[in-house]
Amino acid sequence: MEQSLTIGIVSPGAMGSALGRAWQAAGAGVLTTVDGRSERTRSLAHGLQLVADLDAVVAGSDVVVSVVPPGAALATMTPILDAARRGGVTPLVADLNAVSPATVGELADMAAAAGHEFVDGAISGGPPEAGSDTMLYLSGSQAAVLAAVTTDGLRTLVVGSEPGSASAVKMCTASVYKGTTALWAQALQTAHAHGVLDVVLADLADAFPGTAARAGRLIAVATSKSERFVAEMEQIAATQGAADASPELFEGMAAVYSRLSRTRLAELSPEEARDLTDLTEVLTRLAPDPGQSSSRSKAGA
Repeated sequence: MEQSLTIGIVSPGAMGSALGRAWQAAGAGVLTTVDGRSERTRSLAHGLQLVADLDAVVAGSDVVVSVVPPGAALATMTPILDAARRGGVTPLVADLNAVSPATVGELADMAAAAGHEFVDGAISGGPPEAGSDTMLYLSGSQAAVLAAVTTDGLRTLVVGSEPGSASAVKMCTASVYKGTTALWAQALQTAHAHGVLDVVLADLADAFPGTAARAGRLIAVATSKSERFVAEMEQIAATQGAADASPELFEGMAAVYSRLSRTRLAELSPEEARDLTDLTEVLTRLAPDPGQSSSRSKAGA
């Protein structure tokens, strides 16, 4: 890896901050800003070099990486490009968000129109840390720039020369990971309502012992992020529809996560949700909160 490479992160939530620390461990410089962000995000960004604002991030970076909720990917590209124009710089722009290949095409066109090379990226796994096995899939003519920045807990793989291939991988893998979690939430909430939870768990544990044992935490963490998962499920539905597969399944998954986002369980931050392991308590908190139309925003999750 070129040791002088500086990577700017937009924005330093749980995933963005962890990626930044992993890239620092690999020898890269990392810049980000917490301007206007919540106290939680400021805490998550520990160990990173903080600068005043987005203009400073873009002006000081060789690569600017967007790591935001899927529904904000397009809206985030415009201020990045505007900041680059104001600073008179043209950094490589990488989108690492869970969006469809069609959305990636829009992002790549926006970047190209402003004179920027573009990299499509997709993250598989949790926030990287020493000992983890997070994979960063990359595609595009300049994908090798980020692919070279690897360290303990973060692997990279270039899957194509054109933007869209990495995100296609993400849309397929996330459909299984997050779709399966939604199925567990639906099934176990229904079992709990009918008083047969123990029987259902015992049956499922034969085929899925690991998942059954950690079902409470799995559902709690997914529900804490459910508001942002709605847009991701919609992106998966669009991707599957464009491939002549049925989009209806993940349109339904979007509805599941939308419902979860309106429950008391969704009020937890992801950090709080990881500590909630009692399945009965988790399912009890899935009852809708009549005083809330949508879950609170957990900036930087």
